[in-house]
Amino acid sequence: MTWTFDICLKNRQLLESFLDKLTLDELNKIPPGFNNNIIWNIAHTIVTQQLLVYRNSGLPMVVSDDMVTKYKKGTKAEYIVNQQDVDEIRSLLFSSLDKLIEDYNKGLFKNYIAYTVSTKSTLTNVNEALEFNNFHEGIHLGYILALKKSF
Repeated sequence: MTWTFDICLKNRQLLESFLDKLTLDELNKIPPGFNNNIIWNIAHTIVTQQLLVYRNSGLPMVVSDDMVTKYKKGTKAEYIVNQQDVDEIRSLLFSSLDKLIEDYNKGLFKNYIAYTVSTKSTLTNVNEALEFNNFHEGIHLGYILALKKSF
């Protein structure tokens, strides 16, 4: 799983670079033709990883219920984030991944509730969830690049 975790880390470093380079206004901007903004996409990747890996394994998530409500699948950017929100999202990019690696190495992911994702693939174990998560985060990196290009 080292390879899978490394891909996720590298993607999250790319996501963090947008937090470093863009203003709050740019992170919150929803250009014409888009439903969400850059910060929503970044937070959504964190929430989705937690839902796919932890919730479906019956384990407690590190994100709040409020964060899940704001950024889960099917939501859109209805909130203007402030710097405190950005700082929390930045921290969770890496702390959630560090915790995941630690919990994985401890063997905590023993059970998994099968879940069919939007691509119609059914995830049946945590390893499949981790691999799909990288695919999912890559999709949202693509959305972010398109959003940034529209500025």
